[in-house]
Amino acid sequence: MKRVLAFETSCDDTSVAIIEDPGRVLSCVTANQDLQHEVFGGVVPEIASRNHSLNLLPLVDVAFEKAGMTWSDMDGIAVTNRPGLVGSLLVGVMTAKTLSLAKGLPIIGVNHLEGHLWAPFLSDDSYSLQQGFPQEYIALAISGGHTQIYHVRGLGQYKVLGATLDDAAGEAFDKFAKMTGLGFPGGALVDQYARSGNPKSFHFPRALMTEDDLRFSFSGLKTAAQRQVESMTEQQLKDQIHDLSASYQEAICEVLVAKLDRAVKSHGIHSVVLTGGVSANSRLRFLAEQWAQDEGVNLAVPPLRYCTDNAAMIGYVGLKRLQLGESSSLDFGPSPRPYEDDFEY
Repeated sequence: MKRVLAFETSCDDTSVAIIEDPGRVLSCVTANQDLQHEVFGGVVPEIASRNHSLNLLPLVDVAFEKAGMTWSDMDGIAVTNRPGLVGSLLVGVMTAKTLSLAKGLPIIGVNHLEGHLWAPFLSDDSYSLQQGFPQEYIALAISGGHTQIYHVRGLGQYKVLGATLDDAAGEAFDKFAKMTGLGFPGGALVDQYARSGNPKSFHFPRALMTEDDLRFSFSGLKTAAQRQVESMTEQQLKDQIHDLSASYQEAICEVLVAKLDRAVKSHGIHSVVLTGGVSANSRLRFLAEQWAQDEGVNLAVPPLRYCTDNAAMIGYVGLKRLQLGESSSLDFGPSPRPYEDDFEY
């Protein structure tokens, strides 16, 4: 098993990649749908799944062209089948199954969250993980729908150490962007506005930050921000949006790094992965890198192209599992459930 064609359609990004052993990305092409969902202020599932059906096969052709390969060079197919929007997942799963049957290739369904955990292990012409990074590590996976800390002991061996009790960090960013009128996608816009703001201008709560556990909660922060916005005139909001964004962002990032620090110290593991869409946040990356340097932590953060949803990370996990002799029967389907039997508590 040398190469796989991978599909990722768990939300609104349509992505196709070709991955070669041991994890080299030969091509990874993605079509986002930001413009289609922007007017609604968030992802509309029906629109997302419809666009996946339009984008997926053309992206396969582009992926082959960029990699300089054909179907005869492929040894298997990997596809995200959990968790995510069921309609979006269904498009990817059915397309992958059809191609598996037509081309006589083995197929495997991959957990989207597992893909994020191994994203730093990808490599390409301009990125590769430092040599010797261990297969056992602490991971903070943060995105629009998930905020969890894991103990990873190897492929398929994951323990959830802590998770959010309510909103995910990405949701908190998106909801703030919506209430302040910044737009969609929210996380990137908050980051952009915050860069020229003062993070100490407004005080927002850091829920559970000093608690001796690894739980998160961002609903109180969201409520505090809503009250602050409602207390401001339209002109005040416009004049102070940079400071407001920086202060809100700081509250989220400080909590994330504090919990990561607690996980490392409580488990005695000093290799850490920061991954998921929110790990693209510039302030979070800065604070995490500063913390890692101060604490002597071996930190791995994938480049931006592998932080957000992408098929390359799905291909990595799919390739490794197919090499172990695993595969999915053709009766597997999509699931919105994040863990099933893949993760333990």
